[in-house]
Amino acid sequence: MYKTINDFTTDWKNESDSTLKILKALTDTSLSQKVTAEGRTLGFLAWHIVLTLGEMGGKAGLTIEAPAENSSVPDSSSEISLAYEKTAKGLGEEVQKKWSDKMLGEVIEMYGEKWTRAQALAGLLKHEVHHRAQITVLMRQAGLKVPGVYGPAKEEWAQYGMPPMK
Repeated sequence: MYKTINDFTTDWKNESDSTLKILKALTDTSLSQKVTAEGRTLGFLAWHIVLTLGEMGGKAGLTIEAPAENSSVPDSSSEISLAYEKTAKGLGEEVQKKWSDKMLGEVIEMYGEKWTRAQALAGLLKHEVHHRAQITVLMRQAGLKVPGVYGPAKEEWAQYGMPPMK
């Protein structure tokens, strides 16, 4: 749980940079990739991450310039990554500008429950990491190279002069 705004913004910068790296590796063609016929598309999941920043941030009392919550998934992967980059930057700036360390313990209404502001920030970040992981699976199915996030991806081990882990 976050005790300071700086703790969150440090995590947010690292995680949003990683998400942006993943989103920039998508292609327009890959956006239609699904695990199953009934499953969500890669484009849906990527856009869902973007929309959640404004939606969840708004419920937590932040004003973030973001695409409308009900907006359709763009056909362009670059449009998704640009929207994410702008919205993620705005979220980090808004938290720094509007909230203080003391406010993190305040209880707010989130989805019919009582959360602290710190829980809302942690939930937002964990939600993003969860869907980012789903995206990487769909990327592999779509034949895309997955960038490493917490270490080298399978395709990146050669850069370190090592064989990929089995």
